Amino acid sequence: MSVKRVFLIVLDSYGIGGAPDAARFGDEGADTLATIVKSPEYHTPYMASMGLFNIEGVSCKEGCAAPTGAFGRMREASMGKDTTIGHWEIAGVVSPNPMPVYPQGFPEEVLAPFREKTGRGVLCNLPYSGTEAIRDYGEEHVRTGDLIVYTSADSVFQIAAHEKVVPLEELYEDCRIARKLLTGKHAVGRVIARPFDGEAPNFVRTRNRHDFSLLPPKRTMLVSLQEHGFDTYGVGKIFDIFAGQGIAHTASIQGNEDGMEKTLKLMEEDFTGLCFVNLVDFDMLYGHRNDAAGYARAASVFDRQLGQMMEKLGEEDVILITADHGCDPGYPGTDHTRECTPLLLYGAPIKPGVSLGTRESFADIAATVLEMFKIPERLDGTSFWKLVSREEA
Repeated sequence: MSVKRVFLIVLDSYGIGGAPDAARFGDEGADTLATIVKSPEYHTPYMASMGLFNIEGVSCKEGCAAPTGAFGRMREASMGKDTTIGHWEIAGVVSPNPMPVYPQGFPEEVLAPFREKTGRGVLCNLPYSGTEAIRDYGEEHVRTGDLIVYTSADSVFQIAAHEKVVPLEELYEDCRIARKLLTGKHAVGRVIARPFDGEAPNFVRTRNRHDFSLLPPKRTMLVSLQEHGFDTYGVGKIFDIFAGQGIAHTASIQGNEDGMEKTLKLMEEDFTGLCFVNLVDFDMLYGHRNDAAGYARAASVFDRQLGQMMEKLGEEDVILITADHGCDPGYPGTDHTRECTPLLLYGAPIKPGVSLGTRESFADIAATVLEMFKIPERLDGTSFWKLVSREEA
């Protein structure tokens, strides 16, 4: 049975614990799924029916007797636990070296040319929670016009500014300036615009965030698909994460629900290829804020919309669900957590009930997608298509 369309959905930070190298990252025992299922808000019958709780190593809930999908867990081979490296690996690029991080803030050799080229001063320059950064530095920013620059445990250079003090287009240009400066040993994964609004002490971040990412260091499945004549759609942050490379069509979203609504709408389009979706609310609104109940609610809403997707699937469509890292809202701190991620496949071309065990790299997804579309190119990763395809039955 051939495949015409693949809907690859990344539940941003939806880890399932069990990473063998978690201790190396300071994350031993982290398990996002085990944390959120404890909430009475958690209800994901469609993912459960596909085999979420049948996955090897998942013991927080009982698996179903007859899963409707194929299922497994993914280990990350790259030396990172951030969005950029996670998505690159899903797309077929393993990153053996970690991106630079700045636990003491950015050095003067970065900030001096940044101040000169933007014409604005810099506040904070420390690892910081985004909401706390605008709480602690927002008033001084409004008074002086200086930019709030901060980082995290991830490889990011974040710039927060009030939309009425620094217009959005100026903030985005400041990010482009930073992106050009942050190369070589300072080549951070993402420069992120973090606009906010409101009055002190009740500043709030707006939905006008924008990410300026590095180009992947080598070819991804997106480039390969496009070169072989297949359609490539990005929903949510996908265009930003890959700096537009290999993405023919993009749709920005206002949160998870809107992202799924736009994906459901795209299902009405007649295309052949990949629709790559990122749902960032899990990470941004709930994981980083230690909001397990909110995370559980978001999972339940996604699952309901997943049910709608399943009803709309064509005979040659496949849904593939995974994550890019963990962000356990019950774990100490607010940073990403090194975890395995789920792998769920569903659709008429997929043999139900197949356990894929533990895959050694997220890149196995890219290898599998290319084989689904009969593209012979080899990227990082090993395809599992023959294990799940009805063509091989």
